Amino acid sequence: MSEPRTPVLVLGIGNLLWADEGFGVRCVEALHQRYDFAPGVEVLDGGTQGIYLANTVAAAERLLVFDALDYGDEPGALRVVRDAEVPCFHGVRKMSLHQTGFQEVLAATELLGSPPARVTLVGVQLEEIDDFGGSLTEKVAAQLDAALALGLRELEAWGFPARLRSVPAGGLLTSGLDRTSYEAERPSTDVVCREGDARFLNLRALAVG
Repeated sequence: MSEPRTPVLVLGIGNLLWADEGFGVRCVEALHQRYDFAPGVEVLDGGTQGIYLANTVAAAERLLVFDALDYGDEPGALRVVRDAEVPCFHGVRKMSLHQTGFQEVLAATELLGSPPARVTLVGVQLEEIDDFGGSLTEKVAAQLDAALALGLRELEAWGFPARLRSVPAGGLLTSGLDRTSYEAERPSTDVVCREGDARFLNLRALAVG
């Protein structure tokens, strides 16, 4: 007998260390903090796991994805892409030869014989990703609430409405990667340039040395 499928998987994908590329993860972080769901809804930080997400996605009946896109729109513009159109979306560049695009993850679920019956992608047009250790840009960060509203509307249409938490929840991301800590610990602009963040690549120290 096959394992029962997850009714709904809410997945945020992206790389927190590359500015707007972390939008999808910040969406599911905020969703988890603010809202509670009935049994059957799983909220997951997919990060940059790539093809390793295939079995998790294949186990879901419905899939809601948050991600950064590059359609050439104005920075911060939101798009909702559904079902057959999702594999054609313009994802952000791959960070390495080993990283798999989400299109390949969906293709893998087809090969596994268990693709989600419904898929919705809520994406934002990125502005900046060439900022190692950077945070979301202002235009993209300003769209977090609107993106969550679109996702919540989709979940409600699927029969899985959310309930606002009385007390914000934590624990979805590893300590230090949550948005509050991550942005509070980012060095000021006098030691950070667009090529790097002093927590990871101290360009000033290299120049002096």
